[in-house]
Amino acid sequence: MQERHINRERYFEEQARTSKKYYIPYIAEIIGDLPDKVLEVGCGEGGNLLPFAEQGCEIVGVDIATLRIEQARTFFSRKNQKGLFIASDIFLLRDLRKHFPLILIHDVIEHIGDKSQFLSDMKSYLVSDGILFVAFPAWQMPFGGHQQIAEGRIISHLPFIHLLPDILYRWLMILCGEKEDTIKELLSIKETKCTIEMFRNVVRQAGYRIIDQQLYFINPHYETKFGLSPRKLCKLISSVPYLRNFFSTSCFYILRKAGL
Repeated sequence: MQERHINRERYFEEQARTSKKYYIPYIAEIIGDLPDKVLEVGCGEGGNLLPFAEQGCEIVGVDIATLRIEQARTFFSRKNQKGLFIASDIFLLRDLRKHFPLILIHDVIEHIGDKSQFLSDMKSYLVSDGILFVAFPAWQMPFGGHQQIAEGRIISHLPFIHLLPDILYRWLMILCGEKEDTIKELLSIKETKCTIEMFRNVVRQAGYRIIDQQLYFINPHYETKFGLSPRKLCKLISSVPYLRNFFSTSCFYILRKAGL
């Protein structure tokens, strides 16, 4: 497991830097000025939301992990920034419906089983012309299985092992001494994986249209994590279904309700 996954304040700071330098400019470029209200579903410690708060947005973060929400409140307090953070399933929060012009869903969709239903239900939290910003790693990319969260140094640094058959993947993790909870989590991600083609299909099923797509060969977040300059995937490979999944370390999408 990488140190940043243990030091959550460091992780918060890294997320905030990437959000400020890449997510906000991308969203603003596509839709114009930033909206005054922003919701993030699966916000974790809230790092993605910090730059929005610093620019004066009213921000709300929702996550089912109580510890992460407590950390978000602590980190925001240290930055003297305001934000509402709620530990809950988003779909239980009826008071937030039809409230947000912008919703962030970052590194979340690949953990969702029924992606079409999830995205469809998110409509009720958008204002009529609101947008979703969705980002995720393509499943077949080297670390699309999130194996970097494994505790063992070997497993956490092995690319493409998540593409092994389930039985071999489990056997390898057991052989390398991974805990059962970690094994279950990684196998769960394998079950709910998200390819580009799968995502584009569920977008249509859920009643959205794609305003913009940007595929990255080098994830913008790798600049903060590894000192690597972000690089967009070339148009030729971006246009080839299935092949593009092996080269897309991050996929950015701007969605709006169909018919708008």
